[in-house]
Amino acid sequence: MAEIRDLSKHVGESVTVRGWVESTRGHGKVAFVVVRDGTGIVQGVLVKSAVDESSWAAHGTLTPESLVAVTGRVKAEARAPGGYEVELSSLELLALAEPYPIQPKEHGVDFLLDNRHLWLRSSQQRAGLRVRAEVEQSIHDFFYQRDFVRIDSPILTGSIGEHAGTLFETDYFGERAFLAQTGQLYIEAACPAFRRVYCFGPTFRAEKSKTRRHLTEFWMVEPEVAFNDSAANMRLQEDFVSYIVERALERCREELKVLERDTSKLEHVKPPFPRISYTDAVTELQAGGSEVKWGEDLGAPDELKLMETRDLPLFVHDYPKAAKAFYMKENPADPRTVLCDDLLAPEGYGELIGGSQREDDLDRLKSRIEAEGLPLDAYAWYLDLRRYGTFPHAGFGLGLERTVAWITGKHHIRELIPFPRLMNRLYP
Repeated sequence: MAEIRDLSKHVGESVTVRGWVESTRGHGKVAFVVVRDGTGIVQGVLVKSAVDESSWAAHGTLTPESLVAVTGRVKAEARAPGGYEVELSSLELLALAEPYPIQPKEHGVDFLLDNRHLWLRSSQQRAGLRVRAEVEQSIHDFFYQRDFVRIDSPILTGSIGEHAGTLFETDYFGERAFLAQTGQLYIEAACPAFRRVYCFGPTFRAEKSKTRRHLTEFWMVEPEVAFNDSAANMRLQEDFVSYIVERALERCREELKVLERDTSKLEHVKPPFPRISYTDAVTELQAGGSEVKWGEDLGAPDELKLMETRDLPLFVHDYPKAAKAFYMKENPADPRTVLCDDLLAPEGYGELIGGSQREDDLDRLKSRIEAEGLPLDAYAWYLDLRRYGTFPHAGFGLGLERTVAWITGKHHIRELIPFPRLMNRLYP
């Protein structure tokens, strides 16, 4: 049994390929079947005089997504899907598919999402998810090469990391528990053990948002590094993002071609990335007609405006303290602000990364937790990290789906996760 991706090794040989029917067509005494086996697609050619009657009859019964086994001689053919075709000596129908719901016509988004379990098989969806898989592998490789230790953080937690209003709450044997918004607090605890750590997994935000950039469940990678300050944190981020983009360009050329991505917009993504302070960003936005006021967080329209004339990711750093999370370190040069950054992607994809140097002063951290109205007892363990050997450290979180959307040029991140969870969607 051969895999389609290996057909280049079998030119001139007879092989058997097992897979699902993508399409069929016939012209008199010659017929064609395009087969997908999960590693690629190939066209099989049947000549009536060269196959037995059962093979010729089987072709006439095939429906999209029927499972078949095709046997024949491999031939290089530039015009065929995948660059090769198989001159068939036999075709065996293994499982006949019922009429397929997804047809080669325009379907509504709700219909496609209702049939997500089938939509995954289409060429665009396959290409997007292959890029996602490569990005995930490149994330692990980047950190492995730099001696980071992966720490798996809990999904159920009693300590929130972001905003209380975006929590999914559940009963935990009589206690209040939440689906994790971030693994950051937990991997901070591992820094004194390993110095460089990261977690990578699903995170949850109960945001009532229906934009193309939001999901209620998404994947995030979060590294944390002992002794890094905010400047070193941004250098790690730009190296990280550049590495991911380079890997996608190197190993996913065919997928990006299927997605019709203009890769020239990615080829110059290399460090250093430009930087602008939040204060200067507000000045620039106001000069361009925005009504944003100093002290407010930047919304999506402001981020889009900042990126209109920029073709590289942009760091916006040192946001107001009131607009950011309690764990961010106060900026000694301007106590109204914290040592943090957001990394914005070009082409309208918004924030890819949020990062900061963490507050390592026990009293300041305690005051921030109290100011946020959070229960101190739930954070006793987190405060212990400052009581027992406090240390400077910094980290960030990168949203996987937004990053893959930018790399692939896809408009909506719901297509870049196998089974998206949206405000109004828990099926399939």
